[in-house]
Amino acid sequence: MKALKIVPEISYFDTFEGFAGEFELGKDDVIVTESYIYDRYVKPLNLDAEVLFHDEYGSGEPTDELIDAMAVDLKKLGGKRIIAFGGGTIVDVCKVLALEIKGKSIDIFTGREKPVKQRELIAIPTTCGTGSEVTNVAIAELKSMNVKMGLAAEETYADKAVLIPEALEDLPDYVFATSSIDALIHASESYLSPKASPFTEMYSISAIKTIINGYRTIAERGGNSKENRKDLLKDFCYAANYAGIAFGNAGCAAVHAMSYALGGTFHVPHGEANYQLFTEVFKMYMRKSPDGKIADINRVFAAELGCTVDDVYDELEDLLNKLIAKKQLREYGMTEDQIDEFTESTVKNQQRLLANNYVCLEDGEIREIFANLY
Repeated sequence: MKALKIVPEISYFDTFEGFAGEFELGKDDVIVTESYIYDRYVKPLNLDAEVLFHDEYGSGEPTDELIDAMAVDLKKLGGKRIIAFGGGTIVDVCKVLALEIKGKSIDIFTGREKPVKQRELIAIPTTCGTGSEVTNVAIAELKSMNVKMGLAAEETYADKAVLIPEALEDLPDYVFATSSIDALIHASESYLSPKASPFTEMYSISAIKTIINGYRTIAERGGNSKENRKDLLKDFCYAANYAGIAFGNAGCAAVHAMSYALGGTFHVPHGEANYQLFTEVFKMYMRKSPDGKIADINRVFAAELGCTVDDVYDELEDLLNKLIAKKQLREYGMTEDQIDEFTESTVKNQQRLLANNYVCLEDGEIREIFANLY
């Protein structure tokens, strides 16, 4: 079986300026970013590069309509390289923008058009969560279908991934929390995946230990704030990357699969939506197969949390609740009727992810998880 594949060449720089100099950014480049990121890191360098501002097209997570609008303007700018400088949304958008879009991007997501790489892609994450810089997965909400869908192909890998901890300094507390929790779940789900190998497990465990220890340090310092995490940003930057490598090879599973219904319907940010499902899915796994690999990961959780194995989920929730409060799904606007609707949508649209479950979850068990959280 395949053990490990890392496609992008990974580079590290302390500053964006150091990256820009070594990569010789110039007139053949299009930087895709947010206005506030541009103003702080790019504008002072007076680079001879084109810029496409994502926030001029919309906010929130990617949609096919936003991608299509940006693709029209990208064609006018030309460029041989796309520099995706932003969070998971921008990196995912740029994975599609680097392709040839003949008509509408929905045709690529649904398989009606094969992905063809047209531009080199350099991905620089400004959050510590998605790991999108090292995966070939791009997620977007397909508006006409009212569903979130993933695109995974060789052509959607970035050519180069660049880690710059400086770029995480301005993260709002909430975005730091949602993105890093997403990375923790990437690492945890990929560890349990049937596609995991000793190599991906190594990356998963390293990410889990780093993130939980980082959270505990932040909590001991008084809570989630820029000051309390500033010296930890390099650790979180690496941990998110490790988690991305792990799930890029082994895959995510039911937590992510089930969160898409919540995120797509109520526009709950990805990391927060995942957290709402995280421990409940793992508890279902425990009920079905408590003596397999889930016992191993529970021992890792217990060691890092400083608790017994029996208490890992309560202690984990207690720690994560210091970053984001766990809610009942009805607090987002979910109705009781949507328990069945979300179950059906997950089973119908997320088989790519459900195939990576630690153990098979029957439709009724997926429904039970939604009902327990309702």
